[in-house]
Amino acid sequence: MGKGNGNGNEVLVVCSDRNMGTGIAIWDMETGDRIMHIPTCASPLHGLLCLRDQFLVASQVNKHGSVGGGAIFTWSINKPQQPLRSYPLEAIGPLTCTKDGLFLAAGSPSGNAYLWEVADGRLLKTWHAHRKCLKCLIFSNDDSLLISGSEDGVVCVWSVVSLLDTEDFGSSCSLLHYSLEHASSITGLLTTSGIANSTFISSSLDATCKAWDLVSGRLIQTQEYPLGITAIIINPAEQLLFAGSMDGRIFVSVLDIGLPEHPFAVAREEPVALKGHNGSITALTFSSVGLISASEDCTVCLWDVISQVIIRRFNHKKGAVTNLVVIPRSSLHSASNHRRVSNQFRVSLLDKCPQPANSSNGILTLLHTCSSPKGHQSSVDFGITNLLDRQIFEMQQGQTPAAMQMKVETSMDHRTWARRMTNHVVEMNRHLQSRLLDLMQIRLLLATENDSPTTGKSKKLKIEISPPPQEEKTSQSPS
Repeated sequence: MGKGNGNGNEVLVVCSDRNMGTGIAIWDMETGDRIMHIPTCASPLHGLLCLRDQFLVASQVNKHGSVGGGAIFTWSINKPQQPLRSYPLEAIGPLTCTKDGLFLAAGSPSGNAYLWEVADGRLLKTWHAHRKCLKCLIFSNDDSLLISGSEDGVVCVWSVVSLLDTEDFGSSCSLLHYSLEHASSITGLLTTSGIANSTFISSSLDATCKAWDLVSGRLIQTQEYPLGITAIIINPAEQLLFAGSMDGRIFVSVLDIGLPEHPFAVAREEPVALKGHNGSITALTFSSVGLISASEDCTVCLWDVISQVIIRRFNHKKGAVTNLVVIPRSSLHSASNHRRVSNQFRVSLLDKCPQPANSSNGILTLLHTCSSPKGHQSSVDFGITNLLDRQIFEMQQGQTPAAMQMKVETSMDHRTWARRMTNHVVEMNRHLQSRLLDLMQIRLLLATENDSPTTGKSKKLKIEISPPPQEEKTSQSPS
């Protein structure tokens, strides 16, 4: 991993959670120069990702749109002036996507999780995944499982096949297993491949990293550290585990995951550590050159991990970097410089609530065409599509059996959508009633404490408010 070994083919994308004006910065890794700035973005930890090297997607820490709602912005990398702005029902923290970019998952501070289909923006599933704030999300290498971690240290593994079952919109039957082994907030999740294909690793502020069997949920190994771990990454060869800590050190350990009968702890009195930051590590990633680390000291470092020296230091004066993404330099160029792609990849506005399968959405499409003699051209098309209804209209002219069948299917889609909307609204009303009752209790208690008679003794009022009748629960979460 020597200097100048391929870094000219990659650029570094960073963002902060300071304020919306800070935006996204894209740096040349070879020169350290900022080559592009995308305004209007402030993303929390684990809130920025790249879809198929073509789109940047970021959740926003600021509230936009409806009161109390969240925001997810999407930019076409080669034409990032205007983002596609989606407004979920609540604030969104961590984001993750499948390897093919077809599905996007998100977590919220309330513990709710969301799953969208990227192409048409359909909200496929929303469920109460955790009791506390959801901190991390990641798909398994084969995209068959979704792993989530929360503020209270709970780690859950979900079946993606069950999550995609839209007939049971609010169910949590997709939970395969969960763990309560961590004693503090989850700060990182990653999966491994190769001989340890069914293994994932979690890090926590409890100063441990734990290796798990992905299928059974069995704890395999625990790595202990001197202080809380805030970010983790493994090198491309999956030989080393890098764990960023609260004091700015990056601990390096050999990734040697065995399969013993009982989990065991591994601790070193003086673990190997990279030292170059003065604040807590916020993000770690790898490029073709080496390790990249970000810290609360507002710097980003590119490391040669063999010699344990910093190759280049980037100063981010507008705040601590919360997210790091490495993308090919070719992604910044127009489609005419891209390799020819046989099919198009598109992203759409993400639904706030469940929608019918054939509902209309704004669509951001990256097209690679051969219509221009000068080469391929890229166009961003915000359009409204309703192909199914149009096909029905055309086929109805001949009153064909296929047209009647499509009408039946459309009617069933609308009925399914209505049922999902009803369940979603009932769940929202239940949460709102609970919050209102809590606020009423607090205000009455405060009023009682402040209402003191001339004797100097405060009146005490016992308040008992019965909660609204509970309906049959449609979701479950780990204790």
